[in-house]
Amino acid sequence: MAAAPAAISTGATRIDWADYGKGMCIVFVVLMHSTFGVEHAMGREGFVHAAIDFMTPFRIPDFFLLSGLFVSRVIERDWRDVLDRKVVHFLYFLLLWAGIAFLVKDVATGQATLVQLPVAMLQSIVDPPGTLWFIQMLPVFFIVAKATRRLPVALVLGAAAALEIAHIDTGIFVVDQFCARLVFFLVGWRLSQQIFERAAWAQAHVGTALAALAAWALVNGGAVALGVSAWPVISLILALMGAFAVVTAAALMAKWDTLFAPLRYCGRNTLIIYLAFFLFMAASRAALIRFSPIQDPGLISLLVASVAVVGPLLLHLLVRNTPAKFLFVRPEALKRARGARLQPAE
Repeated sequence: MAAAPAAISTGATRIDWADYGKGMCIVFVVLMHSTFGVEHAMGREGFVHAAIDFMTPFRIPDFFLLSGLFVSRVIERDWRDVLDRKVVHFLYFLLLWAGIAFLVKDVATGQATLVQLPVAMLQSIVDPPGTLWFIQMLPVFFIVAKATRRLPVALVLGAAAALEIAHIDTGIFVVDQFCARLVFFLVGWRLSQQIFERAAWAQAHVGTALAALAAWALVNGGAVALGVSAWPVISLILALMGAFAVVTAAALMAKWDTLFAPLRYCGRNTLIIYLAFFLFMAASRAALIRFSPIQDPGLISLLVASVAVVGPLLLHLLVRNTPAKFLFVRPEALKRARGARLQPAE
């Protein structure tokens, strides 16, 4: 396996463009959920729906690709450390926020009782609430990456690509998502060097990069409009093209940091937004549809998405120095005791 770029290996440098990419991803995800929720509640589509359709081929793939980008930092550590940092870590937030979702959506509405809470939390491990499946899948992908790290790149990526191309439909959501998304996480890890080179190229060739983005947008939009974007093989090609387009756009944004700094902040706090956005999304959607003079589903979708992104960030700022910080920070008591900081292999 090729050595990881220095910025990945040492952990000493934070890659701003990666934060921009993650920021775009989390905004895309929140916008999708907000739009579908508003349209369902209002019984009609808004103008944002076309943008959601455009993002569909690459919205989730680029999230997983960026999540795999820094696997090299931990992949060579011992199994206990990897399980603690990448499995138990996400399991803690999955159980916690599945419990919160159950309290808000079921107990508070009288559809369930507190007695059922422990079972609901444990059940989330195999059947997470709708918006939490991503942090359920990440630990699985880390385990696969760790277990296959000595295998040839072509073999691992080829097998993962075959799973995506097969469009496996078992009816079991987590199984189907595993098959459909694994390849992007592994591409982010195994091809991290090429991805970083792509970002550097974009920053050095701004005009050409912008032209490439325009060409990609035409191809992606055309495939969506023609209804072929979900076809086998085409879906994989479009997903990878879209993921690399996000990398290119993120690299260009990093050149104008002051202008796009709020998006970078979102990228640095992706997990915080992802965990809590459903609370602010549901509340703002109900309030806006009922009380707002604005009744255009597109505008309401944008407003709901804005609240759903900003709300968790404000909540985090409010609780981060209080006992309630456990909402977003795993307590030290639940972490494996660690000695000297281990350095990942070069």
